[in-house]
Amino acid sequence: MTSPLDVGFGPAASAQPATAGAQRTRRIIVAITGASGAIYGVRLLQVLQGLRDSAGVESHLLMSPAGLMNVQHELHMTREEVEALAHVVHNVRDIGATIASGSFAAEAMVVAPCSMKTLAAIAHGLSDNLIARAADVTLKERRRLILMVRETPLNLAHLRNMTAITEMGGIVFPPVPGFYQRPKTIDDLVDHTIGRVLDLLGLPQTLAANWPGLYSAE
Repeated sequence: MTSPLDVGFGPAASAQPATAGAQRTRRIIVAITGASGAIYGVRLLQVLQGLRDSAGVESHLLMSPAGLMNVQHELHMTREEVEALAHVVHNVRDIGATIASGSFAAEAMVVAPCSMKTLAAIAHGLSDNLIARAADVTLKERRRLILMVRETPLNLAHLRNMTAITEMGGIVFPPVPGFYQRPKTIDDLVDHTIGRVLDLLGLPQTLAANWPGLYSAE
């Protein structure tokens, strides 16, 4: 098993560019950080991988050392297994990467899950690694930023940072289960949440059905 301390070394990026003919390439950045809930980032990567040909999606992965630690602990996956789900993999320490510049046409960024450290760094413009820098670029270019914050209970610093992100135009998206869809498994809960994220990204999805109304749901 790869040590979490190895994250950030090696090649700056490995790329498998999307080839969707004349279709517009929709670049989505996915960052996995050290909060619990690594399954959300991995599941999002799986779904985006399936949208490569049909929707022209090109996923760009960033994973912090603590994010990898949680992937290994919660999902028993290696770094290589997660990276294989992405079209492009970036070194979290490579501040000179393509996604560090607003001139690179990324469409959106999702931090799944988003730790309170990463939330604070983004809220205060502290681009100390490529995750925070890419998020800063996403905000300054007025692109969609979704932070799947995962912590409980919340202190005042957490709440103020979430308010700051919202005021900047980002979306604070806690992965709160939707029990009204009557989930039967953990996968159902995860898929419902990821389906909602895909809706916000304007991507096609069949993971979360639209609410038909209370009586239609009976």
